Amino acid sequence: MAVALITGASQGIGAAIAKRLAKDGFDVAINHSPKESSKEKALAVAEECKAFGVRAVCCAADVSKMADCEEMVKAVKEQLGSIDALVNNAGITIDKLLARMTEEDYDAVIAVNQKSIFNMLKNVCPVMMKQKHGRIVNITSVAGLYGNPGQVNYSASKAAIIGMTKTIAKEYGRKNITCNAVAPGFINTPMTEALSDEVKTKLLDNVALKRYGKPEEIAGVVSFLVSEDSSYVTGQVIEVSGGISM
Repeated sequence: MAVALITGASQGIGAAIAKRLAKDGFDVAINHSPKESSKEKALAVAEECKAFGVRAVCCAADVSKMADCEEMVKAVKEQLGSIDALVNNAGITIDKLLARMTEEDYDAVIAVNQKSIFNMLKNVCPVMMKQKHGRIVNITSVAGLYGNPGQVNYSASKAAIIGMTKTIAKEYGRKNITCNAVAPGFINTPMTEALSDEVKTKLLDNVALKRYGKPEEIAGVVSFLVSEDSSYVTGQVIEVSGGISM
């Protein structure tokens, strides 16, 4: 059975992806931060995944740290046997206008959102090379495509992911490894729930469908990108934003 490793999968988009891939028949490795609250959420996601008749394991790791990623990949291989699909989803926001943003604010977002992907690729790509097969999906954002006031750190991290995606697609295509990115717009997650009603209304003014997306709608696109139906798709950025770019 194929195995998928999803980072930042204890809630929100990551949890929806884990459950969708479990429904598709993947054994899933659910990464979560070392925090106890994240562990509890991840265990609940794992139980939902197991209901589809697959194996599901939880992996505590700070993906901004190379050593944590190395240990996690080893553990997943030992427990589940392979890593056929990698979904780099872990991310945080620390939103402030540039004038108020500190160096620590910038570095923290870059470490979790972008450096984590480098860490995961360094450890998972050799596994996929030996298998001569792999699917990699990186979760970027419309902020990485168009920018967003108050998110210079977040936008920078997500734009970098797009460049990484295209480069990995070129480097590993000959090894039968595809690498694509999904760029969500405004999705109903714990991140967006924290926004004020005024901000939410203003954001929706730019969305053609006039609603927020659901995590499951991102998971559906990821499902396609890790399936054999996408075997000739690589280096692409698929925007799932309800038409925010138009």
